[in-house]
Amino acid sequence: MDMTAKPKIVSANDAETVVSRPSREEAEAAVRTLIAWAGDNPTREGLIDTPRRVVEAYGEFFSGYDQDAGEILSTTFSDVGGYDDIVLVRDIPFYSHCEHHMVPFVGKAHIAYLPHDGVVGLSKLARVTDVFARRLQTQEHLTIQIIDAVNEAINPRGAAVMLEAEHMCMSMRGVRKHGSSTITHRFTGVFAEDRQEQDRFFAMVARH
Repeated sequence: MDMTAKPKIVSANDAETVVSRPSREEAEAAVRTLIAWAGDNPTREGLIDTPRRVVEAYGEFFSGYDQDAGEILSTTFSDVGGYDDIVLVRDIPFYSHCEHHMVPFVGKAHIAYLPHDGVVGLSKLARVTDVFARRLQTQEHLTIQIIDAVNEAINPRGAAVMLEAEHMCMSMRGVRKHGSSTITHRFTGVFAEDRQEQDRFFAMVARH
């Protein structure tokens, strides 16, 4: 990921806002400041290269800001032999960071749709999950972003997304309740209108 200083367009409350990305040197200086604020010495041997490593790691953690979900889903396949039933990709692992505390939340995504104009490569649904997960997020917004991207790209008769995640901001701090999980879901089209389709989706997700 190119971490040189340049303007970026990011989503802020669903509105596009231009922000200026700091230079790599400024980012590393910020990490040194945080280390000192935590009470340690950023110049000691074990920490001297930490700012560089943290900036490189952030480049991976937040690479979704430089990716376009629409581009990933742009290739669809219309020749599916008349198949028009549920397509479900289950148990897609994802790793994201809470926008409130910048600590991780980790879980699985389940994405389903009913084809209309065609289908999309199954791996693309996993990649789209990563695009949005690799940004500062809330689980609720991540759920909406994934389903909106699917609807916009392939125009299905209906779509369903469910996320299950453990939030480190609950496990490592605050109430410190390790093992608790948060579930969010969103339905559109036929899934939103037909309770039987919702039940089929839940049953398929739960099936082992």
